[in-house]
Amino acid sequence: MSESAENKKTASYESELRQDIVTGDWVVIATGRAKRPDDFASSDRASIDSSNDPFENPEESGQEKDVLIYRRDDGDWSLRVIPNKFPAFTRGRAVKDLSKGPYFAMSGVGYHEVVITRDKERSLALLETWQVAEVLDAYHERYLALMNKKSVNYIQVFHNHGKESGSSIQHPHSQLMAIPVISPYVSLGLVGSEQYYKAHQQNVFDVLVEYETEQKERLVYENEHFVVFCPYASRAAFEMWVVGKRHNPYFERITDDEKFACAEALKQALALLYKGLNNPAYNFYINTAPCDGKDYPHYQWHIEIVPRMSTWGGLELATGIEVSTIQPEKAAEYLRSVLPND
Repeated sequence: MSESAENKKTASYESELRQDIVTGDWVVIATGRAKRPDDFASSDRASIDSSNDPFENPEESGQEKDVLIYRRDDGDWSLRVIPNKFPAFTRGRAVKDLSKGPYFAMSGVGYHEVVITRDKERSLALLETWQVAEVLDAYHERYLALMNKKSVNYIQVFHNHGKESGSSIQHPHSQLMAIPVISPYVSLGLVGSEQYYKAHQQNVFDVLVEYETEQKERLVYENEHFVVFCPYASRAAFEMWVVGKRHNPYFERITDDEKFACAEALKQALALLYKGLNNPAYNFYINTAPCDGKDYPHYQWHIEIVPRMSTWGGLELATGIEVSTIQPEKAAEYLRSVLPND
């Protein structure tokens, strides 16, 4: 599809990026996913309709053409990536200044894609390691394809599992958004890692990996290339990070060996949640240095897994200070106990 055709197709779905004038935080006004005001009054807020699966046969459900597809030896597909039918960001358009008065805003330009695995019943926790590696392959391939696109400065890969995570479709899928701005959360990590290096002359992620693997108190799983641990200042009960042992700020620079080891670590972490906590809702996402052409030598790409065990209350909303109801040391101990004895 030509860029002009894309523009026409997505013209009615233009989104906006608006910046908070006080904090600098960004929000997306996603008109392509718009609801009528009275839709928000629905009493059925958290249900997932499993009877209507748009990803089982994407062609028949009117999805757009694949941008990536992996096939099995028998010719059937095992994974496919399609443009999101209701994107949060508008494809193939130039950034426009939408500022008004004292407020700064711009058009929500970017790419919003969906990574779909073939099995509609089995979540990533129940897949074979090679199948999870195939998912990481797709993340990586689409990241490389989009990172140099005009107006793309950051690519966020994330996966929602379960209704409390925000997922509205039961069929397992991940999402990838290539956007023109860097989120404040990622920016805090970039600044914090640089400040730590200036203060200690050490990379903070190297320090984390070394300490957690030596002490083992919060360590959940380890292989040749990756460690999984419950972070010391966990924001949520049973939060886990998957961090590489080789210092590398950029997800796009992952090697094939690291990709399989990462799949093994991620699958193990998700399987422990599934078995140990009876398949809770969770989100995981890849945090990586931006693809904006700048150098971020003190950062480290990693995966954060955040189970959705509780709902934000007044304290969290008012202060941004999250409340976890279990010590990460106890959480890690419990998750390790779920590991099979070899």
